[in-house]
Amino acid sequence: QVQLVESGGGLVQPGGSLRLSCAASGSILSINTMGWYRQAPGKERELVALITNTGNTNYAESVKGRFTISRDNAKNTGYLQMNSLKPEDTAVYHCNTPARARLGNWGQGTQVTVSS
Repeated sequence: QVQLVESGGGLVQPGGSLRLSCAASGSILSINTMGWYRQAPGKERELVALITNTGNTNYAESVKGRFTISRDNAKNTGYLQMNSLKPEDTAVYHCNTPARARLGNWGQGTQVTVSS
């Protein structure tokens, strides 16, 4: 099973940008759909964005127009470009597949904190 490891989080001011990366331990060509999820303190984990192998994307309403999900199959890496960040975007961000998410299989994630 391909392992997914997130990186790129950090502290950023409101209005700033971050790019998260999701590095796979093997080929992601076998992964039809990759997603980014987030969990804020005291809240349930939520889906942020999805991307299929053919490049179709889907976003949560709260991030539409600000976040962009992408994947580079040649580099076995997924990305989440986050612009115009808001304090309410503060959360631990995870990359995962919907199938693993339903099974409750999660990695460590990467912390994103938006604060002045």
